[in-house]
Amino acid sequence: MPRYEYRCRACGETFEKTRPMAESSAPIACPSGHDDTVKLFSMVAVSTGAVSTAAKATPQSGGGCCGGGCCS
Repeated sequence: MPRYEYRCRACGETFEKTRPMAESSAPIACPSGHDDTVKLFSMVAVSTGAVSTAAKATPQSGGGCCGGGCCS
């Protein structure tokens, strides 16, 4: 289930709540009980930790779009 971040307009507290996507925009009270809250836009980064050997390879000398492998 996704986790959403909210901010209370009354007290300024930022808090997270795990809830179904269908309820992500539904009203929610802050931990202090205020009802005037807004959902924040959160950036998510997902990484597998794997890097392909092509990404690690040092480009060969030359120009062109592929580091000189096929064009001069």
